Amino acid sequence: QVQLVESGGGLVQAGGSLRLSCAASGGTFSSVAMGWFRQAPGQEREFVATINWVGTTRYADSVKGRFTISRDNAKNTVYLQMNSLKPEDTAVYYCGSARGRYVTSSAAEYDYWGQGTQVTVSS
Repeated sequence: QVQLVESGGGLVQAGGSLRLSCAASGGTFSSVAMGWFRQAPGQEREFVATINWVGTTRYADSVKGRFTISRDNAKNTVYLQMNSLKPEDTAVYYCGSARGRYVTSSAAEYDYWGQGTQVTVSS
């Protein structure tokens, strides 16, 4: 059973930065893709970024150029560096572990999820 624990969320002013972390345990972290999704109140969970086992990445258009996903396979941890934050980035951010090796923006391709971490960006 894979367990994912996110951390690093908080309250930040527009234009600021945050770095989210997701620590994984109980699975073969280095062999699967990992992803970040977010969900704002009253909205569906949406794709943010994903990274495969060798570091290939994919981003949502809304965060491209501002967010960077990375992973440290030795630490079983995936990160999301968020710069130039906007109020519309406010959401609960979830880390997911994909079923396979390849980058995917579909939430249906992720088998395990963390509990989420709140990110609030004030204007």
